[in-house]
Amino acid sequence: MTMKPIVAGVDQSPQAIAAAAFAWRTAQAAGTECYLVHGARPTFRSPAAAEYLGDLNQLIQQELDAALLGLEATIEHALPREALHRLEVRSGRGAAAVTEAAREHQAGLIVLGGKHHSAFGRWMGGSTAHHVVRTTDIPLLVTGERLGPVERILVAADLSYAVRPTFEAAVRTARLFNARVRVVHAVEPLPVLAEVPMVLDEEAFYRDSVEQFERCLEPLLAEASAEMLVRRGFAADVIVAAVADWRADLVVVGSHGKGWMDRLLLGSTTERLLDQLPASLLVVPVPAPPGESRRAPAGRARRTAQPTSAT
Repeated sequence: MTMKPIVAGVDQSPQAIAAAAFAWRTAQAAGTECYLVHGARPTFRSPAAAEYLGDLNQLIQQELDAALLGLEATIEHALPREALHRLEVRSGRGAAAVTEAAREHQAGLIVLGGKHHSAFGRWMGGSTAHHVVRTTDIPLLVTGERLGPVERILVAADLSYAVRPTFEAAVRTARLFNARVRVVHAVEPLPVLAEVPMVLDEEAFYRDSVEQFERCLEPLLAEASAEMLVRRGFAADVIVAAVADWRADLVVVGSHGKGWMDRLLLGSTTERLLDQLPASLLVVPVPAPPGESRRAPAGRARRTAQPTSAT
């Protein structure tokens, strides 16, 4: 299997180093290139130096070179020498440097090491993974704490246009690692609306949801083998529980196509999965079909049309 190049964001944290090593091994298995990218913000520890250098760009380059040497010394134990030759240090924040490099290298995948942040920390600045997933149209893989062989892949599926590209991305990944695939669908509770006095039939809604899910998955399962699982509950809770029950190594979710401004506000499920990282997480951006980007997905008003959303 061959694929487009992989770009891995790297810093001196253990999570980032492990993710970079995983990205390198994956690229080798897929027969593609892997580029390691670090974003460094010049600190100008000695501002007066600029006066003597006479060239601000030279000062910035000196700091980038120093960052490169320090990073090489930190990660050389985890990666082969060949990988270090693909290490790039760019001026700017990590998220911006990684997405810029991914565009330049026409990458098919971005890999980042997952890190847990407090709610206050995310509110203040967020994480590199949050920033990247909001701004890129390239699939993003965020590695979890348990980073071993990828043997079980859990696909979070809704009934939107994103389900096929998400499933196909999971199948491609499964073939690369010779992994098993399980598809999970969450039937979320019906909303309680004060302005709607009628009593909604939860059981009928659940049965209808299962039937729609099976019809949606049937043509996909004819192309690739996978297990199906339907559970009641909110999507993020269902996914986390399914990961624990099945000991999944990777979760694949589809990110519905949105405009740049819309992507600044992540869906609650993707946000929670990035925060908790019950396993490594692959977020697959799926462009909206023509006419879909400026209106709500079908089923927002009528819950029977789209029972749940995985992202």
